[in-house]
Amino acid sequence: MPGGTTPEVGLGPWEGPWPDDERYDPELLRTGDRRNVLDGYRYWTMDAIIADLDTRRHGFHVAVENWQHDLNIGSVVRTANAFNAAAVHIVGRRRWNRRGAMVTDRYQHVHHHGSVEEFAAWCEENGLALIGIDNFPDSQQLETYELPERCVLLFGQEGPGLTPEAHAACRAVLSIEQYGSTRSMNAAAAAAIAMHAWIRRHEFGQRVN
Repeated sequence: MPGGTTPEVGLGPWEGPWPDDERYDPELLRTGDRRNVLDGYRYWTMDAIIADLDTRRHGFHVAVENWQHDLNIGSVVRTANAFNAAAVHIVGRRRWNRRGAMVTDRYQHVHHHGSVEEFAAWCEENGLALIGIDNFPDSQQLETYELPERCVLLFGQEGPGLTPEAHAACRAVLSIEQYGSTRSMNAAAAAAIAMHAWIRRHEFGQRVN
């Protein structure tokens, strides 16, 4: 606010008797919890939050090819945390730009695979359908495709998109319908749309049924 002060995030030191619950962090109770977490997780330890998230993670995974140190990867991880994806997989270079994740990678399982072939084999071993998201002549529409409940949504680099190896490894490649002048959209934005499509199909679809 112009001329005002920005309100502090979170809560200060715990007031009153401390809770008798091992999920709470004594240091946070003593000094306050200013982390960017849901109010229900205030004062919890990181391990306790991860354990609780693990009890209700969704059936989809997210994967990103990382050959050029793409700045979008951090944003994809942040969105995967928001939708409580089962895990995020980095395919290619092990090091990735964490800036956009805004520390959400601390609460999200993140795995590394050195090559597309290695990752595709892992998906097959774990019964996960590998679904690419990109604009190719053979792409099907995300809006009408029946996303499997157990799947991996695979994204390429910003600009070049999925590599030929990744394209060939996918059970299907899906495109997002666009109406403007550009050929493609930001990779992080595409990832958010695809994850939400899975949520609409399997999370909200179950509630309706």
